[in-house]
Amino acid sequence: MRDVIQRMLEAEAEAKRIVAEADAKAEQVRVDARREARELADRARRDAQSEAERLVQEAVREAEEQKRSLLAQAAETIRKELAVDERLREEAVRTVVGAVRGQGDGTTGG
Repeated sequence: MRDVIQRMLEAEAEAKRIVAEADAKAEQVRVDARREARELADRARRDAQSEAERLVQEAVREAEEQKRSLLAQAAETIRKELAVDERLREEAVRTVVGAVRGQGDGTTGG
């Protein structure tokens, strides 16, 4: 009987050791899972930050390209307007000079 009790005590001690070992392993799994979750979250944050920075840089580049294009269009419009204004000015000068010459030499009936 003593043998049976001794084996039961040993079995109980073994069971407690196994339970304690399982608890320790479970705790390690929880610790590892938390660490991995933090690492994944940190990586996701870094990736999102990198993507946001890339998108901002791309938007800035596109805005700069659009600005250059608009400035080029505006410059071309101004150049054309100045060319038209110059032609009108030259035509007006020729008209005035012609009128003055015409009056001075009697070719106009005034």
